Amino acid sequence: MEIQIGEGQNLEKALRKFRRKVQRAGILADMRRKRHYEKPSAARRRKAKAAQRRLARNARRRRTRTQA
Repeated sequence: MEIQIGEGQNLEKALRKFRRKVQRAGILADMRRKRHYEKPSAARRRKAKAAQRRLARNARRRRTRTQA
């Protein structure tokens, strides 16, 4: 991951930009998840649970949009 720092750009601002880019790419979450071995059945369970949460969240959003 790389960012370009301009001539007069603040280092703190560049660091925030880098952190945001890393977070959006999902690098840290991937590193945490791959720190230890995860059994294939556990990975399937985790993915299914995430999909269920995502579907429920989308359904809630659709309901609130149609009611408004």
